[in-house]
Amino acid sequence: MKIKLWIGAACGLAMGAASAEVKLEAGDGFLKFTGGEGPGKGKHVVLLAGDEEYRSEEAMPLMAKILAEKHGFDTTVLFSADADGTINPKAVGSLSGSEALDLADALVMSLRFRKWDDATMEKFKASVEKGVPIIGLRTSTHVFNFPKDSKWAEWSWNHKTGGFGRTVLGETWISHWGKHKGEATRAVLEPGQEKNPLLNGVVSAFGDTDVYEVAPPEDAVILMRGLVLKDMKEDSAPAEHTKKPRAGDEQKVNDPAMPVAWSREVKNAAGTTNKVLTTTMGSSTDLMSEDLRRLVVNGVFWGLGIEVPEKADVTLPEGFTPTDYGFNTYKKGMKAANFAN
Repeated sequence: MKIKLWIGAACGLAMGAASAEVKLEAGDGFLKFTGGEGPGKGKHVVLLAGDEEYRSEEAMPLMAKILAEKHGFDTTVLFSADADGTINPKAVGSLSGSEALDLADALVMSLRFRKWDDATMEKFKASVEKGVPIIGLRTSTHVFNFPKDSKWAEWSWNHKTGGFGRTVLGETWISHWGKHKGEATRAVLEPGQEKNPLLNGVVSAFGDTDVYEVAPPEDAVILMRGLVLKDMKEDSAPAEHTKKPRAGDEQKVNDPAMPVAWSREVKNAAGTTNKVLTTTMGSSTDLMSEDLRRLVVNGVFWGLGIEVPEKADVTLPEGFTPTDYGFNTYKKGMKAANFAN
């Protein structure tokens, strides 16, 4: 079943803004927004939602709508869904509407431990090997979880190479560096990166998710570091306890603070280059942070070689209220159309 309608957006025509009407198509397991006028017109961004904990089924439609309404991109959101189109983040083998990958100019991912079938993986692989820019959020560092005898084992998070997460995004899963659901995150700019276009209009970001332990490769440009806070309040002071990373000596948890956002340019197996932005923030609740939304939007502009706005419009759609993250907290019985507004 498909539903087509037009949605209005009160947007100006300044740089980085789109025209007032966006066309929406909702089908079984996918949403498609056709953007109006704007710098992104003619470019197709595919956003992939599929994690059990951080409400990517809410986060990806949010970002798709902002990119279409405010900046003119065509956007398609693909979900993990049951056979009848009911959104199910636990359906790790599902990516509904994967044919959209064939037409992707950029990918935005919020995925965790997926086990897609061969046909879907081939489409994803082909998209990557075209050299599309990739923006990876939160658990996308550990996007795939294939058995050791799978033809896709090298893509898995626990492969000796670190899989797709480590080799492309710049890290795989290691550990919670901050206390999960006990120590929130304040992201601050990396000194020396203040003029990086990816940080246009970005000052800091707060997230109620915790900092991940990461060690991005030497070619990564660190954009932001995440201060582990003493508790879950946005105005809390940084934590002062010590912790031992996977590699290295015990240290104060914020000295140095772990990276929470970085960029890379990675040559893939086909010889093309992917421009990559990775952030270990990105739950639907994290994206209440204006500057985090702006970082993601900036990543799309940067990846596609479009001039990054000085301060991209990332106004929240009216009424957006994220669900608290957690396993099995997703809204049950929902179809893609339910996430259109």
